[in-house]
Amino acid sequence: MNDSAPIEEQGEVLRRLLRIVEALLFASSEPLRVSDIAPYLEQGADIEALLRAVQADYAGRGVNLVRRGDGWAFRTAEDLGFLLRREEQETRPLSRAALETLAIIAYHQPATRAEIEDVRGVATGKGTLDLLMEAGWVRMRGRRRSPGRPVTYGTTDAFLDHFGLERLSDLPGLDELKGAGLLSGRLPPGLQIPLPFDGELREDEDPLDPSDPGDGDADEEN
Repeated sequence: MNDSAPIEEQGEVLRRLLRIVEALLFASSEPLRVSDIAPYLEQGADIEALLRAVQADYAGRGVNLVRRGDGWAFRTAEDLGFLLRREEQETRPLSRAALETLAIIAYHQPATRAEIEDVRGVATGKGTLDLLMEAGWVRMRGRRRSPGRPVTYGTTDAFLDHFGLERLSDLPGLDELKGAGLLSGRLPPGLQIPLPFDGELREDEDPLDPSDPGDGDADEEN
């Protein structure tokens, strides 16, 4: 905005920008990043400030503006979520293998299949990883700079959105995970949950080529 413009004009421009941001968020079924919103606003607009303003405006309403990773989305207020549960369609629950694999990836990312198996103590079939990727919660990040150049896996913004997390550092602690049944008694008693790496690529990772098929086939676990 032009700071030299009359106050009335600045206020009108601000209201217009807020309405545009609000409309874009309502129209999107997925969280929007600042880069997704920028093309619709004038150059130099403080999009983070606009998002915070919309968030504050909706703070006490039935829907709230929440941050999920790098994205923003309108979601039902947490205290009203119970009203919508009866409308949810029944979905097939994840197997214990898938839940454990998802939890390990979330906390140990970037993680290779071999590293996941080391934590779980059993083989992890490709079908389990495929299931988590099809759900949109896990993605192939890159390839580790180590013998065999194994694929590394990490979580997505959709994972954060589904579990109501703003960032990976909001993940629950080890005791909470065990209480929820996400980690089984097979895990070592001295296991420490590390802080997951929340970046694009680490120094020991190379980017995936678009044609990279990822991990090879493997037998699925029972």
